Amino acid sequence: MSGKSKRGFASMDPSRQRDIASKGGKAAHAKGTAHEWTADEARRAGRKGGEVVSRDRAHMEAIGRAGGEARGRARQRQAQLAASASTPRFQDRETAVSVSREGVPSVAPRTPLGGRQAPLGTAEAP
Repeated sequence: MSGKSKRGFASMDPSRQRDIASKGGKAAHAKGTAHEWTADEARRAGRKGGEVVSRDRAHMEAIGRAGGEARGRARQRQAQLAASASTPRFQDRETAVSVSREGVPSVAPRTPLGGRQAPLGTAEAP
């Protein structure tokens, strides 16, 4: 601290300060004098904040480390999923049955008038 005693607004409880500031902001919006950020102003402010944060090398190293660890965990999960995909998922169910139509006589489809058409691949005499 710089040696000055806190007086007035600075000596208030932080929740009381927020309450007063909130009322001021609401009044300014109601009056129409509140500041409205443009996209360009917001972009400049964000860039300025990013520059300030990036000056702290220890903080940036911590962010990078956390991101690398998260990426490593995601790759491990993908590898586990790929390994589990090679094993059958429904081991408790019966095996699949294949059906063959070999040896089953084909039935010729009916015509719109109720007669039968010749099976495919055969020629019917006129």
